[in-house]
Amino acid sequence: MNTTAPTFAKQDKLKFFRTLNSRVNNYFKENNISKAGNWKLHLKAIILFTVFLVPYFLILTLNMPFWAHLLLTIVMGIGMAGLGMNVMHDGNHGSYSNKNWVNKFMGGTIYVLAGNVYNWQVQHNVLHHTYTNIPGHDEDLDAGRIIRFTKSAEWHSFHRFQHYYSVFLYGLLTFNWAITTDFKQMRNYLKRKLSYGEPKSPKILWTTLIITKIIYVAIWIVMPIVIGIVWWKVLIGFFIMHYTAGLILSIVFQLAHVVEETDNPSPNELGEMENTWAIHQLFTTTNFAPKNWFVNWYTGGLNHQIEHHIFPNISHIHYGKIAKIVRETAQECNLPYYEFKTTRSAIIAHFKHLKELGMKPEMA
Repeated sequence: MNTTAPTFAKQDKLKFFRTLNSRVNNYFKENNISKAGNWKLHLKAIILFTVFLVPYFLILTLNMPFWAHLLLTIVMGIGMAGLGMNVMHDGNHGSYSNKNWVNKFMGGTIYVLAGNVYNWQVQHNVLHHTYTNIPGHDEDLDAGRIIRFTKSAEWHSFHRFQHYYSVFLYGLLTFNWAITTDFKQMRNYLKRKLSYGEPKSPKILWTTLIITKIIYVAIWIVMPIVIGIVWWKVLIGFFIMHYTAGLILSIVFQLAHVVEETDNPSPNELGEMENTWAIHQLFTTTNFAPKNWFVNWYTGGLNHQIEHHIFPNISHIHYGKIAKIVRETAQECNLPYYEFKTTRSAIIAHFKHLKELGMKPEMA
């Protein structure tokens, strides 16, 4: 990864962000609405925690056939992904509540998902939201050698098949969090002295990581075995839960940034970007299925990625309302506003783009 951060242009084209920010602020002021979450988000959190945890307790307390056990782990994976997209995500952006301690608590649910608050906030809030889709800076574009997400990434012959095999690798996202990714990221981020909010000492961060991993393994693997579930059933169920969650999370995230419509701009020789930060988000992000109520509800508004990227401090429950303001302001300024009408069309576009990126560069 590049260590020298690019700088964004200072003047908004037609003062886009100033106009947009004023209009969005007026929307909340005129309607006397808080930008944080409300009862709708609290109710959603209860529902998703129920979907995630109830199957776990049923597995621990009931004698059931293995096929039922596996079905419940899939349900847990669905709940796990939902918590990540709705509760953890808003919490770590400070938009779940107006109260800081509530945001910290809800953001801390990432530990239940096998992740780490520090790592996630650096990768997502700092690197991804600041340097969206910039190769060498946005780590969401870095899949090692196995998947080629940008034209600037090195090409290998096996990439010709990445639109087939990538979907199988997507499911490993949270499973990798649980066993390797967090340790690698923490070592890398501390070496680069990256932080989000008030910096913490490396000792505290490493101690927190190790203790939470031990507790996680104790709850999800050791406890079921101690209670009497055969170890191999526990490990298979654990993997399926994570694979389900990882597949959902990965696909939702990829639809917003890895499609043909979105750009992968790089800074010039002076390290400067062509556009301001806000306009950069319009060129590098796309929405999908904005009218689908279930997709809106379950993905935590991540189908409204444009709104989320420009206003990450606003809870996702408001994105459907402010999307009209963002779209109209972008159109007035002759700026793009990328959007797929359905989830299906966005998925097709993503894997079509992966196929194009997998072609040998000279043939593309």
